[in-house]
Amino acid sequence: MKNTVFKFLFSTLVTIFISGCATSTDEGAVGANRRQLMLVGSAEINQAAAQSYEQTKKEAQAKGTLDKNPAQLKRVQTIANKIIPQTGIFRKDALGWQWEVHIITSNDINAYCMPGGKIIFYTGIIEKLNMTDGEIAAVMGHEIAHALREHGRERYSEEIVKQGLFQIGVVTNVLNPNYVGALDMLSNLAVTLPHGRGQETEADTVGVELMARAGYNPEEALSLWKKMGSNGGSKPPEILSTHPADGTRLNHIASLLPKVMPLYQATKK
Repeated sequence: MKNTVFKFLFSTLVTIFISGCATSTDEGAVGANRRQLMLVGSAEINQAAAQSYEQTKKEAQAKGTLDKNPAQLKRVQTIANKIIPQTGIFRKDALGWQWEVHIITSNDINAYCMPGGKIIFYTGIIEKLNMTDGEIAAVMGHEIAHALREHGRERYSEEIVKQGLFQIGVVTNVLNPNYVGALDMLSNLAVTLPHGRGQETEADTVGVELMARAGYNPEEALSLWKKMGSNGGSKPPEILSTHPADGTRLNHIASLLPKVMPLYQATKK
């Protein structure tokens, strides 16, 4: 009886899994057409992201670290204004997002684009890496790609499925509760970490096309990640990381250049 219940619940979950698979973007020149699991709506994720973004801005403003350097802010916003119109290649609705770009004064080597187009750069990444405009464009394209491909929504959906399977197993006594922690660790090694690296690679793929179409030399993505690698300190083995190894990333970007260099060159005619 318990096995029958488990099979029914499992098959129901699999049906939900299959019905929730879609691709969030058009493929562009680089072929970004992987199907993704999307069990929650974009509106829900975007609303939560917007609230978090506003809170981050509010806290930075209270500390006097928000948009402290007008020239630096203008520089980043100018680059964003060239890249954002290119997002329509991958998804036309992105052209209607309420895009924002801000800079926070911090030593952190970080930048991100939240779902819905909310961008933040930290001064540390610009200043410590002595970034060129093209390298800023590479980071921005990469982060915007995460938002276009809705990687956060995808990870949230996958967590729903994983937790659902664990709960079904425990409730039906098919899975010993004592083994849930070990299985969770195993799923991280076998599924979550490799998929995280896949999303990072996908963001590189889409990102270099965005920067190329915006008129920034995609070869500067290589110089960017070389700088990032030399400033990253010690790193775990690739198998234990959500990010690809430096060499893996550089080789992948180099393999994309034949596809995206003509897009960049077309902007110079």
